[in-house]
Amino acid sequence: MRNVLSSRPAAIAACSLVAAGLGILASDYWVSILVLVGIYAIVATGLNLFMGYTGQTSFGHNAFAAIGGYTTAIMTTSYGWPPVPVAILGAAIAALIAALIGYSVLYLKVRGHYLGMATLGLGLIVVELAIEMERITNGTAGISGVPPIGIGDFEIASSRGMYWLLLVLVPFAIWCAHRIATSRLGRALKAISGDEQAAEALGINASAHILVAFVVSAVFAAAGGSLLVHQLAFVSPEVFGMFFLTLLFTVLYVGGVGTTFGPLIGALVIVLVPEALRGFADYRELIYGIFLIVVVVFVPGGLTSASSWGPALGWFRAYRRSAHSTAANHPSPRQEH
Repeated sequence: MRNVLSSRPAAIAACSLVAAGLGILASDYWVSILVLVGIYAIVATGLNLFMGYTGQTSFGHNAFAAIGGYTTAIMTTSYGWPPVPVAILGAAIAALIAALIGYSVLYLKVRGHYLGMATLGLGLIVVELAIEMERITNGTAGISGVPPIGIGDFEIASSRGMYWLLLVLVPFAIWCAHRIATSRLGRALKAISGDEQAAEALGINASAHILVAFVVSAVFAAAGGSLLVHQLAFVSPEVFGMFFLTLLFTVLYVGGVGTTFGPLIGALVIVLVPEALRGFADYRELIYGIFLIVVVVFVPGGLTSASSWGPALGWFRAYRRSAHSTAANHPSPRQEH
């Protein structure tokens, strides 16, 4: 089992086979839920590239998802552009804005929580623009009637069709992120995350490498935003608001920051667990909240981080030793006779 899991291509292939079986056997409702899992996994994979390998913080990736989503909605509904070129345009706009904002901020040596606050401002600005620019975005009412994604006369008009598309895109996104993480760029980012001054002493341009990671992660977010809008056939400021940003961070930290499969596992858990708890209507939020606390406390590095299971396993072993010692010191009445 360890050998299979340590081989990432084999793990991706195994997960894809399981996902293909779910696509055939699951009901339409669960397929639509799994589509959301795939979309969130793509956006979180991009965020993980930036946060997990540079050690920096970004609270503004909902802005890039919104740029991709609104570009798709506006250009397809108002101007009749085909979905795929529009998605590419949205990713290009997001990359350009990320480059401009990142260059102006990162080369001023803004790092850590200060960078997080700066990117949070970007997210708030984009959402506010979506509200105020009513002639283009239709304000809080949003834009409806977004056509399905497709090429030419071929359209993916159902959630099941979108699911099969994501069955290709999600492994591809994970593979791309893994290739970047193991490339020269990824090794430089890890060095910067460990000690930025030491990395610069070795000749690594920290600001330039972080900027590249920021731009690439923005492209992932814009692509996910475009897919989400096609799936919902609708967009409004609330779609990419604070709830979306909070969801991304929860997905990332539950799955594991800086891990290959963390965004996918986190998306599965964060989306599917609330759905599984629908039968406990009165206690659903309580159980879900307790679950998140348990994960953060006992598996602090995320569910896919091998090192994070050490505290949980240590606590379990200590509990077992305590239980055995208690049983040995207090024999049952039958043993005493």
